[in-house]
Amino acid sequence: MTHPKPSKVLARTDLTLDKLHQAQTADALAGQVIIVTGAGEGIGKAAALDFASAGAHVVLIGRTQEKLEAVYDQIEANTQTEPIILPLDLNELTLEAAQELAHGIEQTYGRLDGVLLNASVLGDKMSIAQYPPKVWNTVLNVNLNSTFYLTQALLPLLEASPNGRIVYTTSSVGREGRAYWGAYAVSKFATEGLMQTLADELQNISRVRVHCINPGGTRTGMRAKAYPGEDPQTVPAPEVHMPLYRYLLSPLSQGFNGVSWDARDYLTQ
Repeated sequence: MTHPKPSKVLARTDLTLDKLHQAQTADALAGQVIIVTGAGEGIGKAAALDFASAGAHVVLIGRTQEKLEAVYDQIEANTQTEPIILPLDLNELTLEAAQELAHGIEQTYGRLDGVLLNASVLGDKMSIAQYPPKVWNTVLNVNLNSTFYLTQALLPLLEASPNGRIVYTTSSVGREGRAYWGAYAVSKFATEGLMQTLADELQNISRVRVHCINPGGTRTGMRAKAYPGEDPQTVPAPEVHMPLYRYLLSPLSQGFNGVSWDARDYLTQ
């Protein structure tokens, strides 16, 4: 497919809250098909519900079928969209399985417009010198390797969309090393690098746009595990970040590419 050369890429500072609000309509994602990994809880769940409320058909990917079914039921009860559930252990994902998943999406919907690669595991918070290799491999498999497999397998479908989008959920510990964050931090450094590399490769040959979002401290199960003594009411709920996620998955964000966003810069509630 031949694509027109895009106009100049906008910088992060060009995104204002007024622009963000343009995507906060009930039809902002109407008819689009969007994959969300880690859709059973936390940020993934909030995103799946938000995208569906804006008209998207959401593919719910996660480890625990019961959690996915609960999200599915909420979407079915409150929208006219057509979600599906794909229980999947990303620690065991292969490129071949990711390609089969892509084929299944094409057979079911005939298209794919966006992917939120959000699923992550924390692993152990301990020194590199003591880090268990088995935990290291699991964290890298879930947070990085599966992300690469899904990115590669789904790119052809996204290329066929007029506004293909990939958004990776990242972290501040993936930008500056911090003691005892181990494999999680390393996986997020790599995710930032994957996003930047892919965005640069696609910039002048494709309409697919690629981003990272760092949500910052957010009221999730992973946050509670990382900071067990913290009062969860002192950090934002996942839902308050959804305007940014929705905007970046919408056609309105076409002018931006290759940006690592801080969701806390765009809190609207």
